[in-house]
Amino acid sequence: MPAEKKRKKKERKDSQLIIRIKGKERDQFVALCEELDTSAAREVRRFIRDFLKQHAASD
Repeated sequence: MPAEKKRKKKERKDSQLIIRIKGKERDQFVALCEELDTSAAREVRRFIRDFLKQHAASD
């Protein structure tokens, strides 16, 4: 069996979150993400996961 089929299937991303921010802030954020060899979407997802973990303890 190929290695790809042995790996656990990742959960598919099936939702969008649309936010409005100032264009200048967006451009700075995207540029910084590129400098750090990451993507804006990846960093926003990471923020959301960390935020949920941080507040899950207080529930």
